[in-house]
Amino acid sequence: MASFSNLTIGIALASFTIFQLLFHVLSSWVSTRITPGFSNLSQKRKIEWNSRTVSTFHALVVGGFCLYILLYDEAVNADHLWGDPSIVKLNIAITTGYLISDLLLIICYWKAIGDKFFVIHHLAALYAYYFVLSKGLLAYFGNFRLLAEFSTPFVNQRWFFEVLGYPKSSKANMINGVLMTVVFFVVRIAVMPMYYSRVFSSFGTEGFQRLGFAAQSAWIISSIVLDVMNLMWMVKITKGCYKVICLVGREEAKTHKNGKSD
Repeated sequence: MASFSNLTIGIALASFTIFQLLFHVLSSWVSTRITPGFSNLSQKRKIEWNSRTVSTFHALVVGGFCLYILLYDEAVNADHLWGDPSIVKLNIAITTGYLISDLLLIICYWKAIGDKFFVIHHLAALYAYYFVLSKGLLAYFGNFRLLAEFSTPFVNQRWFFEVLGYPKSSKANMINGVLMTVVFFVVRIAVMPMYYSRVFSSFGTEGFQRLGFAAQSAWIISSIVLDVMNLMWMVKITKGCYKVICLVGREEAKTHKNGKSD
């Protein structure tokens, strides 16, 4: 029978509450003081702005914890299936609170931020994290998935630049766009061979058999669903980056040509 520790429940509830406060109160308050452009946005854009601000904050927090665990948590790194999940549980509890909070916001503000792919993404992640939090299984792999969060701030910043009216060919937009593409590829695509090699190496082991069918299927299915979506997003991001680079190239060629004409 599944059981959640009081600490895990407390952290998830605190996380949910904090992210709700960030969305409804702090994001707008801070944004109006950082950029005057926020006040000129439509209500729909403000909702998405606040949602992405919360998303960025969550990504920075759990991404930092994730990297620390991968580098220094010897117990989890020594046993990928059954390693001591204590620290990982804290990180995933924070993410669980965020995912539930974001799902609630998506439902409540569907016309502004509704996206079926995000709903699928969140539900798949929550289903997999259930086994980490309730049974202490697969802590290494659950934490590994959070590496993907390092790309989130760049994706959100691209949107912020867009709604604030920054030209696609602006230096800030170009730098962020390239970083977004590179970081997204590194933390979501390039790590796939490493991730799945460790998944496959566990097949048939005694530890894998102890997981049981429910945990095994949740782990594999959620991983595949999330990575199919990552590949789809990677294609979309790459196409966008290529278009911007081509646009800048044409503008530079045009400027060079006009300079010669002068």
